[in-house]
Amino acid sequence: MELFVLWDIDHTLIENAGVSKEIYAAAFRGLSGREPTEPARTEGRTDRLIMRDMFVRDGLPVPDWHFVETALAQAGEARQEELRRRGTALPGVHDALKAASAQTGWVSSVLTGNISANARVKLAAFGLDSLLDLPVGAYGADAELRPHLVAVARERAQRLHGVPAHIPTVLVGDTPRDVEAALTTGSGVLAVASGIHSQEELTAAGAVEVLPDLSDTKRVLGILESFAGH
Repeated sequence: MELFVLWDIDHTLIENAGVSKEIYAAAFRGLSGREPTEPARTEGRTDRLIMRDMFVRDGLPVPDWHFVETALAQAGEARQEELRRRGTALPGVHDALKAASAQTGWVSSVLTGNISANARVKLAAFGLDSLLDLPVGAYGADAELRPHLVAVARERAQRLHGVPAHIPTVLVGDTPRDVEAALTTGSGVLAVASGIHSQEELTAAGAVEVLPDLSDTKRVLGILESFAGH
């Protein structure tokens, strides 16, 4: 059974305990020389959209993306120890990722709004980076809209590992944007209510498979396997 599994990071695999918003604020401050008037709005959006929105809301010109990405990476690296101290891997995540990585024919990576550097910072803080095939993942620098990241990840999996374009893809995430990205790209979706959205909200967004979290490894693997048969 072949399957391409793409995991969201924040509030799906880890709890960042507010460090993410501090990273955005620090990057904004470094680029603009002042504090943002409001915290970053995240909820499954990409770093490109999050940072652009912060500048637009404050009536400032949006810097070139190269400068924004550099500022984000610097802010993320500076806060890895703080993330490790305050945050945590969510229940069952280590076991779920380890089980998925051991499945023959599966490629297990990430689809996240974070830039690649900060995705690695967040995963490495809790020892999760070695359980994922990060080079084939899709990140917040790759596209503005989350659904467009799916094609990026599929192309990388095909180019780097020869993964056939037709093999089933399933997204695992905690927001309606994760569900939307799956539904609009013909992917399966396993939604987890480990963030701010309830199981009812995720079901209303269109997810058929919804769990409270990833703590039941056997059930998680069973749901993922069901997509491999599609």
